[in-house]
Amino acid sequence: MTRQQRRGYRTCIVVLFLAAGAVQAQDGVIVGWGLRVVAPDLSGGFTNLAGGAAHSIGLKADGSIRAWGWNEHAQCNVPPPNTGFIAASGGSSHSLALRANGSIAAWGADDLGQCNVPSPNNGFVAIAAGNYHSLGLRANGAIVAWGDDELGQATVPPPNTDFEAVAAGGGHSLGLKADGSIACWGDNSVGQCDVPLPNANFVAIEASNWNSFGLKDDGSIVAWGINNYGQCNIPEPNTGFVAIAVGGEHGLAIRADGSVAAWGWNDFHQRDVPAPNTDFHAVAGGGYHSFGLKADGSIVLWGDNTFGQCNVPPPNGDFLLADGGLGFSLALRADGSITAWGGDDFGECQVPGPNADFVHLTAGGMHAMGLKADGSIVAWGRNNHAQCDVPPPNADYRSLSAGYYHSLGLKADGSVRAWGRNNLGQCDVPPPNEDFVAVAAGYYHSLGLKTDGSIIAWGYNGDGQCDVPPPNSGFSDVVGGGWHSLGLKADASLVMWGNNIAGQCNVPPPNADFIAAATGLNHSLGLKADGSILAWGDNAFSQCLVPPQNGGFTALAAGYYHSLGIMSYLRGDLDQDGDVDLDDLPHFVDALLGNPPAHPGIDHRRADMDADGDRDGGDIGLFVDKLMG
Repeated sequence: MTRQQRRGYRTCIVVLFLAAGAVQAQDGVIVGWGLRVVAPDLSGGFTNLAGGAAHSIGLKADGSIRAWGWNEHAQCNVPPPNTGFIAASGGSSHSLALRANGSIAAWGADDLGQCNVPSPNNGFVAIAAGNYHSLGLRANGAIVAWGDDELGQATVPPPNTDFEAVAAGGGHSLGLKADGSIACWGDNSVGQCDVPLPNANFVAIEASNWNSFGLKDDGSIVAWGINNYGQCNIPEPNTGFVAIAVGGEHGLAIRADGSVAAWGWNDFHQRDVPAPNTDFHAVAGGGYHSFGLKADGSIVLWGDNTFGQCNVPPPNGDFLLADGGLGFSLALRADGSITAWGGDDFGECQVPGPNADFVHLTAGGMHAMGLKADGSIVAWGRNNHAQCDVPPPNADYRSLSAGYYHSLGLKADGSVRAWGRNNLGQCDVPPPNEDFVAVAAGYYHSLGLKTDGSIIAWGYNGDGQCDVPPPNSGFSDVVGGGWHSLGLKADASLVMWGNNIAGQCNVPPPNADFIAAATGLNHSLGLKADGSILAWGDNAFSQCLVPPQNGGFTALAAGYYHSLGIMSYLRGDLDQDGDVDLDDLPHFVDALLGNPPAHPGIDHRRADMDADGDRDGGDIGLFVDKLMG
């Protein structure tokens, strides 16, 4: 497995905007794309796993792949057609998947050629992704290697024959021979290529950054290489193991009883297997996270979630609205609690207790706020400019919004309170401070919507983000982006102004039928009345690449470089045409049988009529009832 590449990207700011009167999500499932990807459903249907440095991969029973977490190099963007896969592997910033036809798909970072599968791309039976190199095992027992070869990790030693399995580490590689011996090559700076004697009777292999592991036919594990975090200290009793996996500096193994043993580095709790530690069928490790596949096809994740590699804390459902901050995300559940995930350097994911009775939320640069049902505001996270110090009296608030270092609160009397950093006048509400019905905070500017449908803007105006274009009337909502602004008109059109360096102010035609909008740093999103999302502007990290099943959305949010949508789908409406009829019947049968969708517009999740995470006989009666009305 690989070492996580931590980078100081500023990842999310101001962002959530749910149109007044929007329909509450029936299922409330969060979908995320862009720099941080959120998988909408990990509750069932998976058959195998693979971990990258800060991203995760799950293989579905229908041969499709779901990938989530860090997506800086598009390592979570599975290339089409997303079908026919039988195995996957994750590297530092790239991904590999093996198709049933023996070909390999590779995507993500390719700066060292790690995604350039050598020709002929066929006849492969196994794959492994290292930090920056890749391995493929052919049916004839030969290994093909490509990508980074600075340390010889892509130079297979002779004789290149009789291999049955491969593993790729940080700068070294392993091959398991048919006679049960292991061949190692590449970086050997800490002895990671020195296979302990006797080099025999191995049945499985794994490699981490600086370590190598072998599973013996007697159920014991042998580990070698660096041991600075105890990654070579296999838990006792070292017997009865049936599978192994590794992360950056930790190891994982499944015992015959279905429990998982973990050892090595634990600073991110990547060794702390969630209870109940039973019924695991597969396990995988990432840089600083771990995850396991249960017997029911569901995935359990634990460890570091800085980049969303452990996804939304389960269950991913019953969410009403969401927001994204600088590397973290928030979502409000129907029960009034807030779920937070992502970076937590300043406690921005630590929702103060009692975590209940919230009706609204907002995420700023590195701070967050929640509005309680009693009209009070709770604020947490970074407070270097007093952006979390709600001015007294902390009561009678009706809405709120957070900028990078400042905060806004809308009072029941129509006035606005502003606090936090005020270096550019972003907290100086223009008089008369009255008759406001909505507020929005940008990076260093603020906006307020008046009862007469006009917008007032103040603060930094270097890109014209405070210059509302005429006619300044007829607005029903307002949104603040990084350096641009957006107004939703009563006629369901969008008006945008301010910085347009990436086309974030160029609304795609037809500019109509919008019910909500959101803005990131240099991209924008609009939610249509038909439940689809349009995205435009900067797409460097796929933040404008809305997932193919673009429908059923009821709310949206935009982070610095990522996007979020809350989806509600009509169960039984597999063809997504708005009703349940005979056209859905063949697709429902396909979903029950585990067949792949007939085309990308078919959503098999909608066949889960009883909302238990799978498609089985328990859904048939409910589908028939819906079909018959």
